[in-house]
Amino acid sequence: MSNLVEDFNAYRSKMNDKILADNNKIIKRIFNLDTNAYQEGALDVKTKELLGLVASAVLRCDDCIRYHLENSYKAGLTKEQVVEALGIATLVGGTIVIPHLRRAYEFWDALEQR
Repeated sequence: MSNLVEDFNAYRSKMNDKILADNNKIIKRIFNLDTNAYQEGALDVKTKELLGLVASAVLRCDDCIRYHLENSYKAGLTKEQVVEALGIATLVGGTIVIPHLRRAYEFWDALEQR
């Protein structure tokens, strides 16, 4: 489990570089839009990351969940705040979210152990 975060980030970075190297205007704009959407605005960064986390859990996107968990951790959110948001995601998404909830807990633990 100690390499979980590093392995995820290395793969994500490698593949993002490969994708962006194709210089597809639409893909580059989507990446840029995603980056800018999570900047400070009317909502603070912590709130936006929790919104992204909940949406990612409901949509059952493990990569997205990991991305938002790490950003939530870096933004200074507590485990209690993240768990409360994941509780809402599980309520909204239903029991099918539980496997993703397990992996989210595992990834948060890996973030804390770094």
